[in-house]
Amino acid sequence: MSVRNICCIGAGYVGGPSCSVIAYKCPDITVSVVDLSQQRIDQWNSDNLPIFEPGLDEIVKSVRGKNLFFSTDIDKSIQEADLIFICVNTPTKSYGLGKGRAADLKYIESAARMIANVSCVSKIVVEKSTVPVKAAESISNILRANHKPGVKYQILSNPEFLAEGTAVTDLINPDRVLIGGEQTPEGLVAIKALSDVYHRWVPEENIVTMNTWSSELSKLAANAFLAQRISSINAMSAVCEATGADVSEVAHAIGKDSRIGNKFLKASVGFGGSCFQKDVLNLVYLCECLNLPEVAAYWQQVININDFQRRRFANRIIECLFNTVTNKKIAIFGFAFKKDTGDTRESAAIYVASYLIEEGAQIRIYDPKVDRAQIFSELTHPAVCNNPDRVEELVTICDDPYRAAEETHAVVVCTEWDEFVTYDYKRLYENMLKPAFLFDGRVILNHQSLMDIGFHVETIGKRLARNNVNRPIAATN
Repeated sequence: MSVRNICCIGAGYVGGPSCSVIAYKCPDITVSVVDLSQQRIDQWNSDNLPIFEPGLDEIVKSVRGKNLFFSTDIDKSIQEADLIFICVNTPTKSYGLGKGRAADLKYIESAARMIANVSCVSKIVVEKSTVPVKAAESISNILRANHKPGVKYQILSNPEFLAEGTAVTDLINPDRVLIGGEQTPEGLVAIKALSDVYHRWVPEENIVTMNTWSSELSKLAANAFLAQRISSINAMSAVCEATGADVSEVAHAIGKDSRIGNKFLKASVGFGGSCFQKDVLNLVYLCECLNLPEVAAYWQQVININDFQRRRFANRIIECLFNTVTNKKIAIFGFAFKKDTGDTRESAAIYVASYLIEEGAQIRIYDPKVDRAQIFSELTHPAVCNNPDRVEELVTICDDPYRAAEETHAVVVCTEWDEFVTYDYKRLYENMLKPAFLFDGRVILNHQSLMDIGFHVETIGKRLARNNVNRPIAATN
C-alpha cells in the first residue's frame, strides 16, 4: 500500500518535530498533527512555536499550510489518514500499582479508543511514544475489540531516538530508523509502507526492521545504556575528587579505546530530560514484573548514582560556603536540562535549586530560553516541593546574567549553554561578595583564568589548586 495521508496524534516534543520533517521530506504526503490542546495548536500555527529546536522554525514555516497542518479536529484527521502515529505523553505513574516507575498508558489507550471509534476503513497505527514492551499488544487488543465491520489494523512500533537540541539533525540524518511489526504477510506489508515513507531521505541500510517486541525494548535499552554511561563517568568523578585524578583526563583515556568510544563520557551534575530517568525506571519495573530482581537492581543503580551526583554537588556548595547558605544569595546559570533546548523536565538545576532552598538560600536563576512560569512550575511541583510559598519567597528569576550575579556569594553553572563560556567573569567577580565562589557543574569554563581573577572555583571530577581562599571549615555534628 502507498501512504498518502498521515495523522499524528500528539503535538509535543516527538510528534511536532517528527511530522514536520516527514512533511518537509515528503511533499506528496499530507501530514496532519492533531492535539486536544487548542493553545498548543495555536502555538504551532504561530511564529512562536511551543518547542525550541535549532532549525525547526525554518522547516515548519516552509511546509506549514502546504502539506503540514496543525489542528484540533482529531476525528477528521483520523478518518482521512492511511497511517496514524501515536505520539502522546507516557509519563511515569504517580499513583497506584507501579507508582514512580511504570509508564502511565492512559493517553495511549485513549488514542487507541479514539481511532477505533472514528475509523471506517483499515489503518496502519504506529506507536512512536516510548512505551513498555507489549504496549503494541494492548493497542491491538483495544482496536480489534472495537473495530467496525471490514476495518482492520496493523500495529507498528517506530520509536524515536531524538536528542533534544539536535532533534532536527537527528531526524534528517538518523543513525537508524527502527520499525517493528508482526512477521505476517499483512504485518510485512505495513512495515514496507512505513519504510517507503522514510526511504525518501533515509538510506536503506539505516532502516532496521524487526518484530514488535524487539523494537519496543530497543528504545528502552538505548536510553538505559546512554544513562548508564553518564552515571558511570559521574561515579568516577567522585573517585577522582577523592584521589586527585582528573575525570576529564580519565574520560579521554578510556574514550580512546575503540571498544568504549568517547560519547556520553562527559562528567556533570547529572542527566535530565524527559526520557532517561523515565525509561530506566520503566525498565526497572519491567524487570521486577518479570521476576528479575537482580536485573532490576542493576538498572535502579543508574538512577541512584544520578540522584547521588545532584545531592553531592549541592552539598559541596553548602560545605564550601562555610557550611551554611541560609540567607546567602546564589546565582544559578541555566535551568534547562541541556543546552539548545527550553525543556526543563528532570533538569539537574531543579534539584540543586531545591536542595539550596531547603537550606534557606536566596536563589537567582538565569536561563536564556526558560521563562519564569516554567521555572516556578518545576520548583513548586509536588514531587520536589512541599512548600510553594517558600519557593516564591526565596527565588528570583533574572533576565540578565550580570544582574543575577550582583551581590551574590556564588555562581552555579547547571546548564552547558555556549554563552556562559563567553561572559566577562571579571565583571561578574567585581560585583559579587567576597570570597566569590564559582561552581562549574558542567565542566565548561577555564578554571585557571577564573582563579587568576580571584574566584574560588569548584568543579566536577577534579581538585583545583587553591591560591586565593582557605579551605572551608569542616562540618561538625
